[in-house]
Amino acid sequence: MIVRSKPGFRDIVFAVNGSILPRIAPHLVAIAVISVLAVLAAMEHPGIFARISAVPFTLIGIALSVFMSFRNSACYERWWEGRELWGKLIIACRSFARQTSTLDDDERRVLLRGLCGFCAGLAARLRGEDELVAIKHWRDIDAASGGPNPTNTVLNQIGTQCLTLMKRDRIEPIHYSVLEGQLSALSDVQGGCERIASTPVPFAYSLLLHRTALIFCVTLPFALAGSLDWWTLLPVLLVAYTFFGLDALGHQLEDPFGLEPNALPLDAMRRMIEREILFLLGERDLPAPIEARDNVLK
Repeated sequence: MIVRSKPGFRDIVFAVNGSILPRIAPHLVAIAVISVLAVLAAMEHPGIFARISAVPFTLIGIALSVFMSFRNSACYERWWEGRELWGKLIIACRSFARQTSTLDDDERRVLLRGLCGFCAGLAARLRGEDELVAIKHWRDIDAASGGPNPTNTVLNQIGTQCLTLMKRDRIEPIHYSVLEGQLSALSDVQGGCERIASTPVPFAYSLLLHRTALIFCVTLPFALAGSLDWWTLLPVLLVAYTFFGLDALGHQLEDPFGLEPNALPLDAMRRMIEREILFLLGERDLPAPIEARDNVLK
């Protein structure tokens, strides 16, 4: 996730890190080359583009910007829902940890380290990484016992341990019910995150906007070259930067759990949970919090 203060004039003009420019730079270079060729053709053969009017491009550009804003709004909603879900995960973990404060140290340690394993496994699962490797640092689990969903298996094991504590009269039934409520909240978070990760924005909708934006930016220089000459580069590159930039930004926000610069900082949030839980378990040599590097928080 990009973490920068409100951009000032210097940032607006010169900032590259944290912007979408590096991702769309090849597209802008291609459009610039096409624009130069269109201007050279118009200068070599005056009137060659005289019958190409800029009016249709105005209408198409307005319609394209409206539809692109709809797509970006849908992608941002996915990103924000993912952030809300991880916020609920943090709350549930803190609540569960607080509600186990009456247990013995060994009993509590097993449960809370299981929570750390769940968070690590969920982050790995959402990013298509190895869940077992992420979980094993906190909890013993193998491929045979993990099944197709090791992260959910960890949650099941925590629930089973809570049930065992109730049967042994270590906690009251109402206490077990409270703990089970937090585990249900964690299960809801996992289900919501998996829904976002496994249900992308419809491909046909995205493809339509990609193609329309590309065709619009490629053909626009031919409508302007006859009247603007070398000034054609300025409006064409500005339009291309806006359309390609919005398209690339929407693509990054579409997958809020990925590794793109604008994705959610799952590692930083997971580390925050681990630090708080380890502190509650009496450990003082805590892992360092994950800080932003080059204005990007992973």
